Amino acid sequence: MAESAESSKDYFVTTVNEDRATICWGCGLRLLLPTHAPVFKCGWCGAITSQNVNKPETKCLWGRRLQDRCFVTILSIFMLFLICGGVWAVHWFVFSVSYTFGIFHYILTAILAATTVSTFSLSAFRCAGTPPTVLWGSYPVVGKGDLENYTFCHYCVKPKSPRAHHCRSCGTCVLDMDHHCPFIGNCVGAANHRHFIAFLFSAVFSTIYISFLSAYAGLHIWPPVKYRSLGHLNGSGRDLAIRAFKEVMLALVSSAVQLSARGLILVYLFVSSVSLQIGLSVLLWQQLCYIYEGKTYLSHLSSQGSGGDHIEEKDCQNIFR
Repeated sequence: MAESAESSKDYFVTTVNEDRATICWGCGLRLLLPTHAPVFKCGWCGAITSQNVNKPETKCLWGRRLQDRCFVTILSIFMLFLICGGVWAVHWFVFSVSYTFGIFHYILTAILAATTVSTFSLSAFRCAGTPPTVLWGSYPVVGKGDLENYTFCHYCVKPKSPRAHHCRSCGTCVLDMDHHCPFIGNCVGAANHRHFIAFLFSAVFSTIYISFLSAYAGLHIWPPVKYRSLGHLNGSGRDLAIRAFKEVMLALVSSAVQLSARGLILVYLFVSSVSLQIGLSVLLWQQLCYIYEGKTYLSHLSSQGSGGDHIEEKDCQNIFR
């Protein structure tokens, strides 16, 4: 009976072209490709393999890191100048208003300075986010679906999760990478994203306070503005407006020449703080919009490239998380 049962079975023998067979990097199983596909996904572990991989280049890695360190140093010196220069420039003014206002000013300045410097340090020097460590390479170790949608990073020579992205400036894979910020010399990722947002909030509030205080103090020490012929301007329309504008600007420049060193620092503090305030406010608003949409900057670019088929859940809880 056993012999008759075995003889009744059908056996199919076929030959496999070696060009259509490949090895999955995730589980090590031999796979048959239906076509000469450049990208394929393993049916067992779920790992994605791309056969068209360019050779990694790390020649400019040290140059990028040096550039980042220079940016961080310049920004640190600038922050130190804003704090120390601002304290020195308005010291006389805040205590001339009242002793209570002077004490309040120094307490608020210490809080804003400590918050800005600490959040900047955490953003710049803390690891942006390490992808989870997974087992890979052999079939007995890797279970079914353990590497679902994982790809292989040829720079780090290890698996890369769908939420990770390799940063060529940092030379490592970053989990939930938003972008590489040269001013903090680090990536913004899962581990330091909250510190980066806190730094933007603190920097925006600090620049608002500096701009208002420097403008208010500067008005009290600004030399009298003398207009030469503003009351004798004739004409109408556009020509009159242009002549009046030129006269006002000339009077302001003439009075600004008489400013003391303290006054010049107040002018610089006002201009630089307003400029930073605009740029940081735009960046903060952009970051909050992406977080509200449940995206990062890189995932936003990916969704635009893929046609925006994948829609994340928009929720204010994303910001708190």
